[in-house]
Amino acid sequence: MSSSPVLYINIRQITEVHHKDIRLIDVADLNCTDPELENKCRCLRIKTIKQDKPKRYMESIMPVLQKLQELDNRLQISNLGETDFIIDYQPPKKPALAWQWLKTIFVCGICFSGAAFAIMTFNNDVNVTSVFGEIYLLVMGQEADGATALEISYSVGLALGILIFFNHFAKWKMNSDPTPLEVEMRLYEENISKTLIQNDERKEQDIDAH
Repeated sequence: MSSSPVLYINIRQITEVHHKDIRLIDVADLNCTDPELENKCRCLRIKTIKQDKPKRYMESIMPVLQKLQELDNRLQISNLGETDFIIDYQPPKKPALAWQWLKTIFVCGICFSGAAFAIMTFNNDVNVTSVFGEIYLLVMGQEADGATALEISYSVGLALGILIFFNHFAKWKMNSDPTPLEVEMRLYEENISKTLIQNDERKEQDIDAH
């Protein structure tokens, strides 16, 4: 008597798709002791999207497990991933390069202006100019006449420090570690996904957070 096949399933928290027929392989990584059965599980349709507009769908693993059992009732399933997950449907469309470049330039302008304003307000708050003037007077024995090596080295060091801290300049990176911005973006995406799932659960249970 042969042993029951075991399916290991790892569902991702959120998956972006561009087609309406969602297969299990679209949202999860699969591994099964029976290769033929694994192929059937990969092709298993778990959802059909009817609306032709961008939308995030909150899903549970329970209907997926039921469909898998209907596919083969001998199947033993071991879930290694999420129990609740999100399908982010984005209809296929032509890339609008001009619009993407416009948004990139706008975001870069906002970030540059915000960072410059923050640096200037900090320098003005701690009165860096006066501090540099005092240091120059103590070292050189005379008052500074215009810009000095202190201001120049401070400006260059500030730019280099930002580049080194963020570990990212164009396509070049100092090492393979994720940049602080990448870490924050991943945390932000993870928090968004958890909030969407929790809000959906609250709606089903008629719980209002207000």
